[in-house]
Amino acid sequence: MPVVTPHPPTPLPTNWQAFPKVSLHEHIDGSLRPHTLWELCQARGIPLPWSRAENASMWMNSHAIKGQLVSYLEGFKHTVVAMANPAACERVARELCEDAHSDGCVLAEFRFAPQLFGAWGIPPESALEAVLCGLAHSTLPCGLIVCGMRHLGADSTRAAAALAARYRAHGVVGFDLAGPEMGFPPSEHAEALHLAREGGLGITVHAGEADAGHRVLEAARLGATRIGHGVRVVDDPAWAEEARERGLHFEVCPSSNVHTGAARSVATHPIKTMLDAGLNVSCAPDNRLVSGTTLSRELALLHTERGLDLPTLWDMQHRALAASFLPPSARAQAALALEMQP
Repeated sequence: MPVVTPHPPTPLPTNWQAFPKVSLHEHIDGSLRPHTLWELCQARGIPLPWSRAENASMWMNSHAIKGQLVSYLEGFKHTVVAMANPAACERVARELCEDAHSDGCVLAEFRFAPQLFGAWGIPPESALEAVLCGLAHSTLPCGLIVCGMRHLGADSTRAAAALAARYRAHGVVGFDLAGPEMGFPPSEHAEALHLAREGGLGITVHAGEADAGHRVLEAARLGATRIGHGVRVVDDPAWAEEARERGLHFEVCPSSNVHTGAARSVATHPIKTMLDAGLNVSCAPDNRLVSGTTLSRELALLHTERGLDLPTLWDMQHRALAASFLPPSARAQAALALEMQP
């Protein structure tokens, strides 16, 4: 069934920040403010491969544009170590809420892998609680998706899923499989996905980005109702048809997809093919720092370079809202905010 949405705001906004929006796919550790990253590292004597705070975006972008997911993920080595104490985790989460709100978001889901901080002696529970505390400062309806890092193995993702389920009543709304995709199929983490699902969490999986589109369906058969990226699902009409029949929602991140090689350019991005195939799609920034973008910028690019019209972009916000893992009260608040904004 198509999502029925009110008429979009008119005329087309020249200031895309004024366009009300819903964001379902943003990694906290990929979205630090450049000056925050610099200050956190300076305070702890952590060296960085750039000499000035404002050069962070340039360095990140130089690695992001190489067209490979593995290269794209290089920037996280610096952001994770910068966040490797609870106070930093709280600060970064709080600032990201502020940035999303300033960008015109009326609801947002952020994601985070607390187990990554164990190498610096930070228990996953401490990192998770700090991030939740940061999100709690915001008036923006928001929730946290805990990421299991697939390359760390099934034991790690099971532990991440169990941790996420324990914090369901404290702001955790979903579970995700993230990290390098090729060679780490969803089926290897079936138990983690089962634990999260049984714990009452929404399930989203990074799939069909750096690996074949059939991984999207593999994730769906394991309980995922949303897919991060998933652009390769349209490589085979049968895959796209099954995804449509299942009602999967795709969190598409155009600039990030170009950076990782999942798309050649925004102008030729498969999102138009996905929409034409009847798939349920929304747009998100993925990583504000690493990809040097915002959700406003992504929507503007889809309009100016991919030719998506205003009603389509407006419809995406309502589809994202309908697919959100946040509780009904938060979605209702966001729905009201969508209609109140110009």
